[in-house]
Order: sequence, then structure tokens, then C-alpha cells
Amino acid sequence: MALHDHGLTPKPAYVPDDRVVDIDMYNPANVSADFHLAWKAIQDEARYNVMWTPRNGGHWIALRGDALTGALNDYETFSNRIILVPRSIGELHNMLPTTLDPPEHRAYRNVINPGFVPSRIRGLEPTIRSIAVELIETVRASGACNLITAYAEQFPVRVFLAMVDLPLADATKLKRLSDQLVRPDGSMTYEEIRQAFDAYARPYIEARRANPGDDFFSEIVNAKVGGRELTFDECINFITQILIAGLDTVVNFLGYLFLYLARNPEDRQRLAADKSLIPAAVEELVRRYGLVTIGRLVTRDTDFHGVTLKKDDMMVLPTQLHGLDERQNADPMKVDFARPPHRHSGFGKGPHHCVGAPLARVEIRITLEEWLSRIPEFSLAPGAEIECMGGIVGCVRDLPLVWDPATTRKTT
Repeated sequence: MALHDHGLTPKPAYVPDDRVVDIDMYNPANVSADFHLAWKAIQDEARYNVMWTPRNGGHWIALRGDALTGALNDYETFSNRIILVPRSIGELHNMLPTTLDPPEHRAYRNVINPGFVPSRIRGLEPTIRSIAVELIETVRASGACNLITAYAEQFPVRVFLAMVDLPLADATKLKRLSDQLVRPDGSMTYEEIRQAFDAYARPYIEARRANPGDDFFSEIVNAKVGGRELTFDECINFITQILIAGLDTVVNFLGYLFLYLARNPEDRQRLAADKSLIPAAVEELVRRYGLVTIGRLVTRDTDFHGVTLKKDDMMVLPTQLHGLDERQNADPMKVDFARPPHRHSGFGKGPHHCVGAPLARVEIRITLEEWLSRIPEFSLAPGAEIECMGGIVGCVRDLPLVWDPATTRKTT
């Protein structure tokens, strides 16, 4: 069974008729043309902040910034215990610490927090920059590349594998499994995906427990929670969650970032000419091109944005809609590097705010610094047809770019 299904669930009697809308979060209407415009159209057409869809087991869906942040921040009502729909699949997704709520969540989150503290990320910057430069130099003189395969799918994966000291040769296999989890095509069941991750991680867990290194993987599998060692299943759940986070979100964000820069030469040239603009540009682009659609389990009957939710309902949160909500950000579809402030949920909110956000921001910043220093002028290949995909994390399938090699430069 694929992660999502196309059957329709009968509307419960307590759901008002005017709250029903047909939304498949894995494949919203017109998503292939533009992921963000597809979701923005859903937001604009919805009568209320919170609607109900019969797709994927039947669930509520929050469509405005205040509803999204309200659910993300209220873990007592909107639990992380189930974060995928349909619920029958979400119940199998028990990765740590994502599917735990406070206070239990904190002890497990503390296992991975040290890997992403600012001092550690600063220490990684030379490695991150070296990887970026190597990949850019590989394509610079050629005058063309598919940004997705030549850079986006390789850069954050190489950074992550360096952090956890896993073989670079495993990147392709791990990325394929990650894609099956966040954008399933039906070729593997959810159980098969998890079994494949388990089979991959178990030998490394055993080896790092027997002979710990100074890498992040070793720190995780030898950590203690509540004074006890982690079980093997807990270690596998931890590692699988971090692998997915490291192998997917930044990969797909880079696709949208370069698509924007290819289509907007004035902004690209501004960043190339003045690198001091890049940190603000990163935040604005994260706002404009949010990617993640996640679920929550309703823990108790509650009134939420004018509708009654029932215990055990599912609520889906397309976090990209926070940044695109004109009630939160004026002219939200426009990219404005001087926008103050940036209201978005690109890295989540509340206790489950993305622990890897500091690393992601550094990866994006360094990518812009190094790419624009070497290839400041580029555009979409003539006749290129850009196709987007939905899923738990949206993406651009391919991004063919071209440039004149004579306009590039090799810098030190």
C-alpha cells in the first residue's frame, strides 16, 4: 500500500457540510505546475481557516497562519504521536524524538541537541564550504547542469554523511528510501521502507556501540535517557529520523531557491554583488518556499477556529501556507529581502521546532555565497519544463540550468 490512498472517507455527522473540501495533501490539484501556487489556491478558495477533507482517511486541515501556529504550539491538544495520514500508516511511524510530546519529548530531544548547537555548526563550516566548492567546480566550466542531481541531491547529503561518518557511497540508496517515505510512489509499502532503514542502520549501531567514534552517530547510539541506554529499536528510530531530515528537506528547498534565482535575475545579481544581503535573503526564501506538510492527532474534544474537533481526529498542517498567508505577510507571493519581520513556519513551531534549522541555514547561506561567487549568471535551459511534486515535503523534480562558462570564475 502506498502512503496515501485515493478513497473517500464518509463525512462524520459532526463535520458541517460547508467545512468539506477535496484536498489530497500528497497530490493537491495543479501541484505539478507549481507546488506553492497549488497550495495558495487552496488557501484562497477555502471558506474557513480549518476545513475537512475525505482524502487519506478523512482529516481536518489548517489553512491559515494563526490556525497553523495554534496547532503547532498546542502539543497538549495536537499531539505528535501520529504525524502522517492516513492514520493507519501514521501509527506505524514511531521515529524519535518526533513522535513524542513533552515532557517525554525533552529527554529524547536532548540526545540530538548537541549535534546542532551553534559552536558545533561553526566548526562544520569549513567542511560544508569545501563540499559546496567541490560540487560547484565540478560543473562550472561545463555551462550547464541539472541543479537537482548535480548539486541539491549531493550537497546536504554529503554534509550529513560527514557528520555521522557514514560512507558517501550509501547516499543514493539512503536518498531513495527517504524519497519513498516522503513522496511515496507505491513501489514499497511503509513496512518495507522501515525494514530497509532498519537493515541499513543496525550493523552501524552495533559497530558504533562496540567501538564509538567522535561522530554524531556514535553519540546518539551511546546516549542515555533517564539513566538507561537506548534500546536498539530506539537507536534505529533516532537514526532513521535524522537520516530522513538530513537527506530530504534542504535538498528540495535548494531546488526552489535556484528556480527563483534563475527566474529573477535582478535579485540574483543583487546577492552576487552584495553578499551581506544573503542572510536576510535566506530567511525570506525560507518563508516564501516552505515545503513541509505534517499531521497531528487531536487528543480531546475541542473548539478550534469555529469548529468542533473530536478526540482522535487527525489535523494536517501544510506549514508552507503560514508564510504565504497575506494576513501574516503583506504581498506574500513576492520575495522581498528587506521584509520585516518574516512570519513563517518553515522550520516548525513549538517544542518540535526543527533541531537542524541552524545547520540548514548555514548550508543555504554557504551555497549562495559559493555558487554566486563562481556562477553569478545562469538561467533555465531553453524549453525547460519544470515539474513539481507534492508529498510530506514538496519538491522540484528536475532543474536544468545553463550559463556561459566565460562569465564564471574560479575563486579561492
